[in-house]
Amino acid sequence: MTDSGKAVHVQRFGRHGAWGGFSQFSPENARAIERLGFGAIWMGGSPAHLRPVRTILEATEDITVATGIVNIWNTDPATIAAEFADLERDFPGRFYLGIGAGHPEATAEYTSPYQAVRHYLDVLDDAGVPVNRRVLAALGPRMLRLSAERALGAHPYLTTPAHTAIAREALGDEALLAPEHKVVVNSDPQAARAVGRPPVDRPYLHLRNYTSNLKRLGYTDADIADGGSDALIDALVAHGDATSVRAQVDEHLAAGADHVAVQVLGSADIAVELGAIIDAQ
Repeated sequence: MTDSGKAVHVQRFGRHGAWGGFSQFSPENARAIERLGFGAIWMGGSPAHLRPVRTILEATEDITVATGIVNIWNTDPATIAAEFADLERDFPGRFYLGIGAGHPEATAEYTSPYQAVRHYLDVLDDAGVPVNRRVLAALGPRMLRLSAERALGAHPYLTTPAHTAIAREALGDEALLAPEHKVVVNSDPQAARAVGRPPVDRPYLHLRNYTSNLKRLGYTDADIADGGSDALIDALVAHGDATSVRAQVDEHLAAGADHVAVQVLGSADIAVELGAIIDAQ
């Protein structure tokens, strides 16, 4: 990536962000994350509308807020575009629309995700949602290339630094690359895996798009079976003390990511854990 392109992305998103389900981000929690110096809040969970995003934007001052992701199968793109326009009017420059095709097991009418995403983007184009204000959930090469062509870049989920290196090559130098990575701040490996394994196993190790991506990275059926091998869970869920977790997360940056969206597991107060991680050097 050129220095100018990376600088633009880091200025808007920072090097680290907080990823969580919509229900995890109360106004108070969001303000605490902003005070810690994180550059972005990623709101996950395939929402049917953007009203929860407004609540977080209202509660904070400058932090970027993005969806990770709006599912194209359970939302109307024209409606989402209108909601985007309302948010842009009230909070100019702060909201980024992350969209994706989810996974076939959850959607009866799931057909070609690539073509369906292209159609969704066509509607967003017609409605005036800027290309540089949307990001795509992308794992495979075609969707990664589409992320560079029709969006600001890609927001891969459940990946490793090895995937990040592959994604950077597919995206080219200028596109945003902002992978999500799960963490458990616990120095006992067995205890950390006990926290990290269930949310990886269910649903993701039973969903074809994720398992196919893991196999492209060299993991086997044996790694994926029975809740995931220790090696697979360790690759997908960083664990250890805060310093170790920070180092593992930052492997994505070394591999070519502009930004890492950190998802804390096993904590009632994610802001506390995020603070420890961001302060670790």
